[in-house]
Amino acid sequence: MSLLDVEGLSVRFDTDDGPVHAVDQLSFTLADGEVLGVVGESGCGKSVSFMSLLRLLPETASVSGTARFDGIDLLAASNARLRAIRGRRIAFVFQEPMTSLNPAFKVGNQIGEVLRRHLSLSRADARRRTIELLDLVRIPSPERRVDEYPHQLSGGMRQRVMIAMALACDPKILIADEPTTALDVTIQAGILDLMRDIRERLGTAIVLITHNLGVVADVADRVLVMYAGRKVEEAPVHDLFARPQHPYTVGLLGAVPRPGSGRLQEIPGRVPSLAELPKACAFAPRCPRADELSHSQVPELREIEPRHFVACFHPGPNAEVAA
Repeated sequence: MSLLDVEGLSVRFDTDDGPVHAVDQLSFTLADGEVLGVVGESGCGKSVSFMSLLRLLPETASVSGTARFDGIDLLAASNARLRAIRGRRIAFVFQEPMTSLNPAFKVGNQIGEVLRRHLSLSRADARRRTIELLDLVRIPSPERRVDEYPHQLSGGMRQRVMIAMALACDPKILIADEPTTALDVTIQAGILDLMRDIRERLGTAIVLITHNLGVVADVADRVLVMYAGRKVEEAPVHDLFARPQHPYTVGLLGAVPRPGSGRLQEIPGRVPSLAELPKACAFAPRCPRADELSHSQVPELREIEPRHFVACFHPGPNAEVAA
C-alpha cells in the first residue's frame, strides 16, 4: 500500500502574460521507507510539484488533482489539518539553508521551536532533543554547535541543520529539494550517506529532488524523470541506468561525469516556455528521434517493461542525443 498516492496533479500560475502550466497531470506513488529520486533540468516542475502538495505556493497558483497521504487528500484538507501534517508528518528541506535559517537566532533555538510547537516539549527537553538530532545528522560537537548561529557553520553543516529540523518530529516523509547543490563533492557524498542512514535507521520515506542523475544513482530505489512539467520516464533506479528509454533521460545520463569520459555530452536546444507548451511532445524540438507524430501529439505514459514507464513514441535505450 502506498504511503503517498498522487493522481493527476496539475499546477497553473496566473500571470500578467497569461497562464503558466508548471505541472501537467503528474501521477506517482511513494511507498513506506522508499527513496524516490525526482530528476530534471531547472524549471521542469520538480520543486513546484512537491511544494504544491503542502500548499506552500503563492495564491497565484491553481492546483488540481488528488494527493492521498494516510487516507487524507492533502489538496482538499482544511488548513488546520494540513498544518498538523506539514512539518510533523511530512517535512520539507528547502534548497538554500542560508536563506531558510534565520541568521538572528541560534540553530538550537530554531530546531527547538519546531519541537515545542509540534510536540509541546519544555525548553529543557527541546534542547536535549535538539542535541540528539544534531548528533543524528553527524554534526561534530553538537553540545557546542547547538548554541552557534548559522553564519558560524559551514555550508554542509547548515544543510545538516536543515535536515535535523526536518527530522525533529520523526516524519513519515522527508522531501529534500536539491540537498547537495553548491556543496563540494566530498560534502555531497556525506549528505547522501546521511540520507541512506536516515532511511535505514528511521524508516523514513525520502523524496530526493535533483537535477543530477548521478546524485540518485546510489541512493534512490526508483527514479521519476520530469521534463517541461510532465513525467517522461519512471523506473527502478538500476533499470533506468541500465536501459534508459526516453531520449531526454539518455541525454541526462550522458551529462553525468565519468572518469576518462572526456567532454561531457550536452542536450541541444532549450526547455520550452511553460506558458507556450505545444500540444505535442515537448521534447520533440531537441530530440533526434522526433517525427511528424512527435510534433503533432502528446505521447501517453505507458509501461514497456515491468515497473518501467515512458512517455515517448519511439522509446529505446540506444538513442543518441544529437550534439
